[in-house]
Amino acid sequence: MRVKWTYTAFVFFCFAFLCGAVAQAENDAAASLYGAFSGKTSSNNTVQSPSNQAGVLFELRHISNPLVGYEVTYAYNRANQAYSSGLSRTPGLCPGSGCPAPVSVPANAHEVTADWLLSFGVANLKPFLLGGGGLLLNVPASSGGSTSTSTQGVFVYGGGLDWGLLPHLGLRVQYRGNLYKAPDLTKLYTSTNRFTQTAEPMIGAYFRF
Repeated sequence: MRVKWTYTAFVFFCFAFLCGAVAQAENDAAASLYGAFSGKTSSNNTVQSPSNQAGVLFELRHISNPLVGYEVTYAYNRANQAYSSGLSRTPGLCPGSGCPAPVSVPANAHEVTADWLLSFGVANLKPFLLGGGGLLLNVPASSGGSTSTSTQGVFVYGGGLDWGLLPHLGLRVQYRGNLYKAPDLTKLYTSTNRFTQTAEPMIGAYFRF
């Protein structure tokens, strides 16, 4: 008899958990503005300095329960890259015609990712954590024989907070970090081929449906 009651209680618990998960299922679309702040890298006698730029992020998010959520994102920002010789910083290492002249490559960055989400709600506040990956495409703004598009895998991590203002509308503040290899955009310099990070603090709005 005790086994039967234990089994019944277990089935009831599982049923209640699944019902709760379904009841908590949410979908939303969001748009955010952010600043992209990237780190400088140095290797292969090259110093690579990305510029800080503004960008926009679009998200489609589905949350089944606090432990099961996911999203797909698309982000765009300017991603100009400056290349210079690492030898030029040491006197006497560039005899004759000297070190190669610095090169600046105007570029646009397109990022597509799929992320896993952990979240929970407290009143009209909903903190969340995320982690995922995707592709980062750095495309030179002008085509030419000395430039080319660079594609890297990117790891994404971060967290944030949803603040519900109306039943279906709210604000979203978050921080996202990107980890990837420095892009190789010009044939005039060898890429540093080093991992670098971009910090993206952002604020936006979401529509829940």
